[in-house]
Amino acid sequence: MADFPIVIGINRTQDGSIAVAVGESGMYSLQKERITRRKHHWGRLGDLPDRYLPAMPLLKEPVDLVVEGYSSDTEIENLEEYHEELRETLSLKEGAPIVQVSHHLSHLYSAFHPSPFEQAAGLVVDNQGSRVRHFTEPFTPPPGASPDLLEVASFYRCTRDGVECLAKQLWHGDWADPAGLGCFYALLTKALWPEGEGNEGKVMGLAPYGDPDALGLPGLDVREHEVLIPRAWTEVFARREDFLYEPGGEPFRLAANLAAAGQRAFEDALAALAGWLHARTGLDRLAFAGGTALNCSANGRLIRRSPFREVFIPPSPHDGGTAVGCALYGLEAVLGRKGSWRWENDYLGPDPDESEITAAVGSLPEGLVAEQPEDLLGAMVALLEDGRVVGLHQGRSESGPRALGNRSIIADPRRPDIQDYVNYEVKGREWFRPLAPLVLAEHAQRFFEVDRAAPFMQYAADVRPECRELLPGVTHVDGTARLQTVEPRHTPFLHALLTRWYERTGMPVLINTSLNGPGQPLTETPEHSIDTLRTTGMHALVMPPYLIRKAD
Repeated sequence: MADFPIVIGINRTQDGSIAVAVGESGMYSLQKERITRRKHHWGRLGDLPDRYLPAMPLLKEPVDLVVEGYSSDTEIENLEEYHEELRETLSLKEGAPIVQVSHHLSHLYSAFHPSPFEQAAGLVVDNQGSRVRHFTEPFTPPPGASPDLLEVASFYRCTRDGVECLAKQLWHGDWADPAGLGCFYALLTKALWPEGEGNEGKVMGLAPYGDPDALGLPGLDVREHEVLIPRAWTEVFARREDFLYEPGGEPFRLAANLAAAGQRAFEDALAALAGWLHARTGLDRLAFAGGTALNCSANGRLIRRSPFREVFIPPSPHDGGTAVGCALYGLEAVLGRKGSWRWENDYLGPDPDESEITAAVGSLPEGLVAEQPEDLLGAMVALLEDGRVVGLHQGRSESGPRALGNRSIIADPRRPDIQDYVNYEVKGREWFRPLAPLVLAEHAQRFFEVDRAAPFMQYAADVRPECRELLPGVTHVDGTARLQTVEPRHTPFLHALLTRWYERTGMPVLINTSLNGPGQPLTETPEHSIDTLRTTGMHALVMPPYLIRKAD
């Protein structure tokens, strides 16, 4: 075995993705949607040669091991076709194994192993994972349980020497009789937005506009580690046409009330699961993953009010992050290497190619002009102070769904009208969607009620009451904000920008939202970002060392 093994992890589920572990300390990851421009794009045959290989030069290196993650019956039944594609596309070393890891275990390896913890409780909660017959971890199901049952929540005790599954909630998969916290939030989302995927964030943003008591709906039925859905909720989900989101009037009020009731029920049930797991393990640290871990409002409550002293949520807790989990599982559980990579930043995309940036700037579409200012930061601050909305494209892309400064849209949070402008003219989305703040870490406690860093924008915190009028662009209707704290170590350009902005305005906070147009995933290439500037109401794009503006 080479001193620096290369392990490839591939997620074949929703939010298809690939990861490459380079030795014990290097990691790259890319979601399929960034290349195809189709949000939540599932992993399929053809991805490796047609999507990933052209985008990630590392995949041409000799490979020691491939680990695949599945949760979909259709895809896991196509193993032979996938393995033939792997052998044809990759330079597999002689005897290099191809192994599978079940879904929740891949989530766990994406959360605990790159966390700062030596030991922790592990919690994975999502819509549905692998079937019992496909589990790749020691687990004894209840007597008589069908091998076709699906995992919907898993609970672990984790150390650097191994992980132990303490319990799982299993479900038969019949949506007429749903169970589990992930199923609940999926049905809640479909009741409000029946079309499309990935609308859970809309529910979270809408909930503070509603009254959680207005519909008289109960909390969820939590029995130790299992979450059951009361009939009152399933009856509401069956009448989903009564609660479809509309932007105003009585339909809006009904939709907001349902979102509020659902968000509260979700948060209460998650808190109960965390309490059960804490009591079962006696551990003070928690690693949490699965699609439900993208709910930053619930995460804020988990961090502030759960019995766990410390909580780690990776920046890609959803299925897109399971490719990283697959790669780490291969490194540690299969090859027996102790990985030293920790998820300290989320810039895991391919290394940038300066020639691609130069070529893209050299062939700008009509109506765009590029310059190289002597003081790029100063030019960006001047545009922001003048009320302009500026894209920022730099370095390796973020692996998760949150823009963290490398594929971001930046704006002035002091302007009362900026949220509407960004939502309507740039993002093309609902008016109530909140925008997130960037804040210099050393000033975070002046403006937000926080007691820890938030580098991944994974939890909501209260904006201090005396600061809310100062920050209308990032303060949600409930007084919260999903902040990102910025330090110079991992984000030097972002830190320098905020520092210059603070020196100029006395405000160490800026707006940060994802760099993409309506309905699109985060941009990946220079061409994607330039196209977003061209087709939206964004005013300029900074792509160091270039500043690209609209000619008018």
